[in-house]
Parts: sequence; structure tokens; C-alpha cells
Amino acid sequence: MGPSRVSLGTFPTPVEPAPRLGAALGLGPEDLWIKRDDLTGLGGGGNKIRKLEWTVGAALAEGADTLVTTGAPQSNHARLTAAAAARLGLSAVLVLRGAPGASRSGNLALDGLFGARIAWAGEVDQAGLDAAAAEVCARLRAGGARPALIPFGGSGVPGARGYVRCGEELDEQVPRLRTVVVALGSGGTMAGLVAALGAGSVLGVDVGALADPAAAVARFAAPLTPDEVTSDGLRVRRDQVGAGYATLTEPVTEALRLAARTEGLVLDPIYTGRALAGLRAAVRDGDVRPGEKTVFVHTGGLPGLFGHADAVAFAEEGVTVFEG
Repeated sequence: MGPSRVSLGTFPTPVEPAPRLGAALGLGPEDLWIKRDDLTGLGGGGNKIRKLEWTVGAALAEGADTLVTTGAPQSNHARLTAAAAARLGLSAVLVLRGAPGASRSGNLALDGLFGARIAWAGEVDQAGLDAAAAEVCARLRAGGARPALIPFGGSGVPGARGYVRCGEELDEQVPRLRTVVVALGSGGTMAGLVAALGAGSVLGVDVGALADPAAAVARFAAPLTPDEVTSDGLRVRRDQVGAGYATLTEPVTEALRLAARTEGLVLDPIYTGRALAGLRAAVRDGDVRPGEKTVFVHTGGLPGLFGHADAVAFAEEGVTVFEG
């Protein structure tokens, strides 16, 4: 029997031209296209739905009645895990780094709306977060529940299968595609695209979620393609992390403003904002060139903007009063 999958999203997602944004980046009027994976449907949309179709499918096949996953307080993956649980009649427990604060905006508000319970793990590293999740699962089992632990970011070989499918969609939607640009967090999204399109066709922009994201991409992609995949053979930019994952950098604020004011496209400050800043840098240094078709994968994450105080403050600064 092959891997199990449950239908959660609306596919294929559309691909839209972005001529004004392309021109602003220094590309030609027909060079840049946006893959709208923010429009996947469930729970506010986003790339994690493609992964959850496979990871939750495996959980259901094993008889799970509760989904447990980990993440940062504004995790898009945690939000969509909660949404998937709600749609399927399951319970959800989100094990989040940090402690409850004054604000419950952004993804946290949606976590509550979907009925998820949150276990705060404190200021821990990834190993500590994993240990906290294992403890939560043990407590659930002791209480008679059947928990399934969904991996961080939904990433792993099963989750990456969802982005093999995305790569296949792109192969049909954008003939003669040269480069796909995508945010690189926990690695599964880029891994599936690499497996489908080849390492040379995918540019991942590191957001600072992992110490060695290229190694994760290679590990997840290798079982899904007959081609050899090594971390050294991947196209990865690591110049947009700034002071860390949760920080808002000047190149990202410029990217947020540029996308919004050329195409009416809203990006988030952690993932897609960094990815567009990375694409802009790649055009400047010649890694992405005019005359070649480039696809920017919009992986969603809009609720996270409203949970990021610095990003909200930056956006509000752009509000001007009409004086005639």
C-alpha cells in the first residue's frame, strides 16, 4: 500500500503574471509569475496544506484522533494543523515555543478560533520543543487519546510529496520555466520542488528557521527523485536572515512595500517577505536574469503579519491623510 493522503486544499493553485513587480525588480514584462499557494483554501491558506494532506493522511491511517505539532507562537503550520483537525473532526494540541503574552493576534487568534489547545514550552531550542511535544503526546495517551505527532513545519519526506505535486503543476502551467523562488524554512517545500523540477531550477531563500536548512532539503528530497541531491548542489541564499528568524529587516520592509504597491500582493514579514528580498538580491547579482521565466511561490502567511508588532507598525506608517 502506498502513502496515505487526505484532501484538504483546492488545487491546482493559479499562476498569475506580475509585470509591474517584475519591472521593479529589473526583469522583463513577461518574466515574473506568482504561484498563488496562499490560495489553497483551508484555514486562511498557505503552503502547509499541501504537506498536511500527506502527514495527516498518515495519521488518520494509523487511527489518530488528536494532532500534535510544534512551532513558534505565530506558526502558520500550527494554524493550519488546527484547521485541518477542525475539518476532520479531530482534536489539536499545538506545542509552541515561549510563553503566553499580552497579544493573541495573528495566527494565535485563529488557533483559538479553530479550537486548538496550546501547550507553551518556554524558551527552548528545537530539541527542547521536541521533548515538550513528546511529553504532551505521552500525557494524551495516558488519558486515552490517540495522538499523532506532525513534524515541525510539516516537513519530512511525506510532507515534501505535496510539493512534488506543486512542481508538477508548475511544469504544466509555466513552460520553459527557469527559476522557482521560494522561502526556505523547515525544508519540505523546497525539497518537493527540487524533486520535481531539479536542484538547478529552485532558489531557496533561508528565513533562519534551521541552522542548516540545505541539509534538511537534501535529506527530504533524496527519496523522492532518482537524481542525486546534495546540500552543496542546491541554490540557497542565506543573506536575508538578518538578526534572526523573528526580526524584521530593511530589505524585507522594502519587499513588502514593493509587492503591495506594484501588484496589490500582501506578503508576510518572515517567509514571503524574505523570499522576495532574496529574489531582488538575486536579480541584482545576476543569479536571476531578465529574459528568463521566474516563478515566485507565494506560500501564504498573511495572519502572521498581524501578529508581528514591528510589521504592523511599519505598515501603519504608510497610512497618509488626504488633504486635497
